Amino acid sequence: MNTETQNPAEAIVEMIDRLPADSLLIQHGISWDDYQELLEVVGEASGLRITYDSGRLQIMTLSFKHEKYVRLIERLVGHLSMTRHLRVLFYGAATMKKEKARKGVEPDACFYVQNAGAVGKKDVIDLTTDPPPDIVVEIDLHHESFSKFPIYATIGVPEIWRYEGENLIIYQWTESGYLAIEASQFLPLLTSSVLTGFLKRSPHEDQYDIMLAFESWLAAQPE
Repeated sequence: MNTETQNPAEAIVEMIDRLPADSLLIQHGISWDDYQELLEVVGEASGLRITYDSGRLQIMTLSFKHEKYVRLIERLVGHLSMTRHLRVLFYGAATMKKEKARKGVEPDACFYVQNAGAVGKKDVIDLTTDPPPDIVVEIDLHHESFSKFPIYATIGVPEIWRYEGENLIIYQWTESGYLAIEASQFLPLLTSSVLTGFLKRSPHEDQYDIMLAFESWLAAQPE
């Protein structure tokens, strides 16, 4: 296809198809309509994370290693949820966007805890009327996610978990911005040190063995 006749969304899709895993593509001067069209074309693709900030488009392709950590975090939270009868709703890498602010973002994972009752049975979440997820997760093995923090702040996300391969750091929104804290305000048993400890087992143990260890650890914690 002649790229001279393509619209920006079509051209970007062709570029995405040529990207290897763990790549980053950044485009400037992209309109909100082009961003919307791109989302319609690729959907919420499991192998991509698309971020839009007032004309700046960022697309990241993912690796198996990246996704392994995402799934492990979801399994840890899911086991805690079911064992302690905590209502946690999982929305994966769902696109979150606000048209008026011209911002959109896809986390690696997101959870509703405190606001689970507000979105419980909904298939579609509209951030103009619905609350944002209580927790979003970012895995920074090869690329930083700090540039996404202002977008999460605009959307109103109160807590971010960021894992950069060595430590999982929990950030809480305050009037001064996102500040590191030790324990999740929504899932207090999951501290930065606890999550880091189980994630750092990953290069040496498979997910099954890690979950068995987490099950034993959780059983030893006071109710």
